[in-house]
Amino acid sequence: MNEGQSYDYWAKTVDEAVEEGLRLLGVSRDEIEIEVIDQGSRGILGIGASDAHVRLTRRVEPLPLEIQPEEAEDVSEGTEVVAGTVLKETADSSSYAAPPEVSESVADDAAVTSPEAKHPDSEAVEDEDDAELEDLAFDLLSQMLVHLGIEAEVEISWQDSPEDSDRALCLNVVGEDLGVLIGRNGETLASMQYLIRLMVNQELHRWKNIVVDIDGYKQRRAEQLSQLAHRLAEQVVASGRPASLEPMPASERRLVHIALRNHDFVYTSSTGEDTRRKVQILLK
Repeated sequence: MNEGQSYDYWAKTVDEAVEEGLRLLGVSRDEIEIEVIDQGSRGILGIGASDAHVRLTRRVEPLPLEIQPEEAEDVSEGTEVVAGTVLKETADSSSYAAPPEVSESVADDAAVTSPEAKHPDSEAVEDEDDAELEDLAFDLLSQMLVHLGIEAEVEISWQDSPEDSDRALCLNVVGEDLGVLIGRNGETLASMQYLIRLMVNQELHRWKNIVVDIDGYKQRRAEQLSQLAHRLAEQVVASGRPASLEPMPASERRLVHIALRNHDFVYTSSTGEDTRRKVQILLK
């Protein structure tokens, strides 16, 4: 492998592609520079997956073992850039540690910690993050619907969380005969939301609050549960006896707790196990 010459390799992950290149070239990690061309994608349930793509280049000059204080302003020499992350070799290190696979958006987030980047318009950065999240979540949910054979549209909006100040990205699926996507007690819908959150957060490497809804079902269900909770609370106050709702998933039990958490005369508690867990309303 000649100095300055580059070779491309593909594998399921960035680390596997790098290791394959090192093996075939017969060199160690500190002898090359690694450029990540494509992080690759796992697709949805294995569909639409693509390999990671890396480019390995033999270093032209030996890597200095230590960066002196006077050299701190110029870190381009003796550094390795992997997916936008700068890695430095110190005097007590013998090789580069393999960096985590991060998206470009994560690297960009890390870059804004420099003094020069403290003052740009934060709203513009937030808008870019929001747009990236919207595009990714929309594409993943749309692909999921296609694979399920569902013809529908996805509406995007933002809403404030009822439990904290964090905003949530809302993806509302609109169409005809979508009851199959809701399932019994919203179980199918809850599974869809879990998968979308998991895929988005793994892609962006940071947690994002995402709500998936089917034709406004969650809003209607929240209103129904709130009305039911207050009606039962009135019965508890009048009779002095506790009341229980039917077993329901955790997301719906939470809505009942929220509806009555500031009630003057009753409080709520969850009882039961697994699928039989339900909310009980009791007199204070």
